[in-house]
Amino acid sequence: MSLFKQLLIAICLFLVVAFSGSFMVSLESSRTQYVNQLRSHAQDAATALALSLTPNIDDPAMVELLVSSIFDSGYYASIRVVDLATDKTIVERSGIPDNNGVPNWFVKLIGLEPAGGDALVSRGWEQAARVEVVSHPMFALAKLWQSALGSLGWLLLCGAVSVVLGGLLLRRQLKPLDYMVKQSHAIARREFLSLPDLPRTPELRRVVQAMNQMVEKLKALFQEQAERSEKLRTESYQDNLTGLANRRYFEMQLNARVSNPEETNSGYLLLLRVKDLAGLNQRLGGQRTDQLLQAVGEQLLRQCEPYPETHNLITRIRGGEFAVLAPGLMREEAMQLAQNLESTLQSLQATGASDVSPVACIGLAPFSHGDSPQALLTLADQALAQAETLGDVSWVCLDHSAAASVGDDHHAWHSLLDLALSQRRFELYFQPVVATQDPQLILHYKVLSRLVDDQGHTIPAGRFLPWLERFGWSARLDRLMLELVLKQMANHEHSLALNLSAATLADPQALNRVFDLLRQHSNLGPRLTLEIGEEQLPEQAVLEQLTQRLRELNFSLSLQRFGGRFSMIGNLARLGLAYLKIDGSYIRDIDQESDKRLFIEAIQRAAHSIDLPLIAERVETEGELQVIREMGIFGVQGQLFGEPAPWR
Repeated sequence: MSLFKQLLIAICLFLVVAFSGSFMVSLESSRTQYVNQLRSHAQDAATALALSLTPNIDDPAMVELLVSSIFDSGYYASIRVVDLATDKTIVERSGIPDNNGVPNWFVKLIGLEPAGGDALVSRGWEQAARVEVVSHPMFALAKLWQSALGSLGWLLLCGAVSVVLGGLLLRRQLKPLDYMVKQSHAIARREFLSLPDLPRTPELRRVVQAMNQMVEKLKALFQEQAERSEKLRTESYQDNLTGLANRRYFEMQLNARVSNPEETNSGYLLLLRVKDLAGLNQRLGGQRTDQLLQAVGEQLLRQCEPYPETHNLITRIRGGEFAVLAPGLMREEAMQLAQNLESTLQSLQATGASDVSPVACIGLAPFSHGDSPQALLTLADQALAQAETLGDVSWVCLDHSAAASVGDDHHAWHSLLDLALSQRRFELYFQPVVATQDPQLILHYKVLSRLVDDQGHTIPAGRFLPWLERFGWSARLDRLMLELVLKQMANHEHSLALNLSAATLADPQALNRVFDLLRQHSNLGPRLTLEIGEEQLPEQAVLEQLTQRLRELNFSLSLQRFGGRFSMIGNLARLGLAYLKIDGSYIRDIDQESDKRLFIEAIQRAAHSIDLPLIAERVETEGELQVIREMGIFGVQGQLFGEPAPWR
């Protein structure tokens, strides 16, 4: 029972006891008064009747008339006139008056007895008769009953008013306790809330202050860990001069984007090299050369901004060499990007930032799933070398056998995907996510999609997802996958995790359709977690609103492929995420590369401070598992524990 209910019941009991005591005292006082009144009433009636009978004592008819008139006028049990000489009753009237609605239990409870009085009737100087009058208590009982009903009504009215006012007062006084409950629940969801208005009650004020201090310390601890981790990430994976990612990060992403079948799609690798960097250092000086490299980096960011697939994939490899990894980029778009870069770099030469024309050369190379990262780099280097030998044009795009897949027929993909979405020709594949300390314990299954083509072959998501994005059909696939997953969950008790695309998050109508589906299956909420890729994250306010709506339907949200935007980890405390999946590029060869281990340990400390479980993606070797286990990471996912497969 809640404290509010206990205090409210205590108030009600106090009121009942107080009013009951007051009522009993009042009733007893009234009872005593009525006993005296009954006795006085009987005596007064006897005296008056005796005086009336004195001149008429010898007239029996008149005696009977006078006795009847007195008896009929009030509550009397009996009136009797007794002859003193013979001790015989001259006249007697008796009866039981109507109870006037007084219940028998009340009569028994009060226990009011009849009261009597007597008087003598004289005949001259001789005492002729005696009048005996007995008053019936029913009159007094009726008055007491009416008084009791009135007191009871007043008690109920005052009790109701007191309960209402007491309830409002208690609710107001206990409101800080309710907020502290919300604080505790928020901490469990990894959110930090503080009560701004302190209560006036000293005891509650101290409790609230202590709770606020604890929340602020937790928040500060988490923020400190987040800043430390971000600093470590910056030192490990960011170029100090330009602010772009460094070669270490580029190699990680190149391997991840090309080798992972679930993420790999066709695209292009762009290499840019500033010409005559050593000569520029000698002629212009180190400071102006650094300014030139910074300007080149800014131009790369500006020109790549229309292509969101290049986000966090623009790097400075070394010296004057830059790289842009662009998964999902079409050939026409890649060439347009190279031409735009060529034009903007010419402006640097015109402003005197460089005395070399062209300022830089660009090499483009296509890639698709199955390509070797090293082979891709070799092809891009060849394109860059050819560009450096040209005079008029500063960029070259080389094709190889994979170019055909990069430039897949637009119409063919459009027809295939449209038909597949209409006919629901997508299959669910499941990959287990297991506990790090006990790989036999399955935490949940990650749901992946496979497209079934006309020949019945399955196509991995990395190949068709870029085309879905180009056609604006990603939201259609999200809805279809959600429908298939909800149907699948009706046949088993396992927990699942399903990804949502950025297109669904950006489309209010598509998002509402998703919520309508979830609302119809809210009973499945504890077993279904929706995942968002780090690169797909909306604005913080939108993200908080999304998590709140999901929480209201008993569903939860998590982030996957986390690591590239680590600076946002400070905002995760307000989201109440189910877990956080670390990008597999930071996990690959973590047992051999100490910088990765330091970075993941920093993430682990920050996440641990807000009790946020971490899951490592793409764990493929026993060495990686051993390191992850030593760091205390909650869960793991990867080929080491099972390939994606249909439900068994």
